Amino acid sequence: MSRISGLTGDEAVALAAKQCDVDVLAAYPITPQTIIVERFSEFVANGEVDTEFVCVESEHSALSACIGASLAGARVFTATSSQGLALMHEVLFMASGLRCPIVMAVANRALSSPINIHGDHSDMMASRDCGWIQIYAENPQEAYDLTIQAFKISEDPEVQLPSSVNLDGFIISHSMERVETLDDSAIRSFLGERKLGLVIDTKRPMTFGALALPDYYSEFKRQQEEAARNSLAKVAKVGEEFRKMTGRRYQPIQAYMMEDAEAAIVCMGSVAGTARAVVNSMRNRGHKVGAVKIQLYRPFPREQLRELLSTAKTIAVFTRAVSFGAPNSALSSDIKATFYDAPSRPAIIDLIGGLGGRDLTSTDIEQMLMKALESVKTGLVETAASFVGVRE
Repeated sequence: MSRISGLTGDEAVALAAKQCDVDVLAAYPITPQTIIVERFSEFVANGEVDTEFVCVESEHSALSACIGASLAGARVFTATSSQGLALMHEVLFMASGLRCPIVMAVANRALSSPINIHGDHSDMMASRDCGWIQIYAENPQEAYDLTIQAFKISEDPEVQLPSSVNLDGFIISHSMERVETLDDSAIRSFLGERKLGLVIDTKRPMTFGALALPDYYSEFKRQQEEAARNSLAKVAKVGEEFRKMTGRRYQPIQAYMMEDAEAAIVCMGSVAGTARAVVNSMRNRGHKVGAVKIQLYRPFPREQLRELLSTAKTIAVFTRAVSFGAPNSALSSDIKATFYDAPSRPAIIDLIGGLGGRDLTSTDIEQMLMKALESVKTGLVETAASFVGVRE
């Protein structure tokens, strides 16, 4: 059975973690993530969950404690944001290299300087190659659902990698919406017990975190890459299993009105809903446009993306992060690489906006799509990234 609740994104994530029967949570508060661990601490204090809540002095320590708990066989959860994620940066690579199936919520927020507490994707994009599975939610419902799925994906014996569930700071983390929640029993049946693979066990001695010199280091990294590639199929499989349980469908990429679209916008996170509304409006006026939401960013769903964007002549790639000094944003570079050896390559427009929590309006999105449609007619495309809604 399910029930309808009014929850913010942070509250939805905290509830999902509680229902996933987490053994250990270690975290340090930082805006706009703080509510997640605050709510969870209330569950612990009220005796609603049997979780070891570890209060630490920094985000670096939080993830370090999570690694120790995960290697001991615990189901582990944490949450962070922005500078907190940056402080964890060193430990992110340790968690993935040690094959710890930790789940972490990231309330995406701009990085300093100048200091800004509002949402964009610069924090996770700065850690995009840390070896974690990276999933982006569009709204509180998805934040809830994807947190549950992340445990099943990460704990799969063929994966054994940590996952981050990303939700846009304030836009999702603090916005209350209708969320359909599940019974504890349904979620625990869906997840089952954590399958103990790579854990500290005196009966099956293993070495963790040992020195690996040039003669073996590459083999470790190859195994990690193989696990990341394996996780792509697992994400789709778990999404389908979740659909059968709830009726809500999740896939690495979700296309909207792409069957005959000549121009499309590709985006991640909360902007996707606005993009679909703009596509509806433009379709009613005769424009052949569509939208594609990337829900799974790492591993990058290359083949599925090529298939879903096959009709488009021009793609407007929108991202909420800057790759300073690079030819393109990270997302745009990934998409350009995806189509590099394709039989036919669409033109790609690289657009950056919504930084530091700046509103991205339906007018902004329509202008992006109109720019894409214009390039279909003229064949002229700007090769460098351009900013959306920035004052001169």
